[in-house]
Amino acid sequence: MEALLGTSLGVFIGLTVFIVGFAAWMTGQALAITWKPVWHAVIYCLLLGCADRFLTFGLFEGELLSISGYLIDTAVLIAIALTSFRYNRVKAMVRQYPWLYRRHGPFGLEPIAGESP
Repeated sequence: MEALLGTSLGVFIGLTVFIVGFAAWMTGQALAITWKPVWHAVIYCLLLGCADRFLTFGLFEGELLSISGYLIDTAVLIAIALTSFRYNRVKAMVRQYPWLYRRHGPFGLEPIAGESP
């Protein structure tokens, strides 16, 4: 597992999922509430993946140029950012257009009866 991640599993969970994952969550939230397109989250997470690789290398002596580690880290960060984006975009749509939409679960919208999407 260490060869695939370029670091230990504990560092991956602690640094990538929790610390840099929080930055990815906040990135998705910021993009959603400022009405930016979703593809911006992917671009920002590619950069966050580079920062995560550098922190892994600098703080925990992980591999800096681990391609598989970068791809896995970045995929996790993109998933977190896109989840945050959708959750916060739905929240913004319901808050800003209460006469048109209501929540349908944490990630879904449904038009209010008689309206078309």
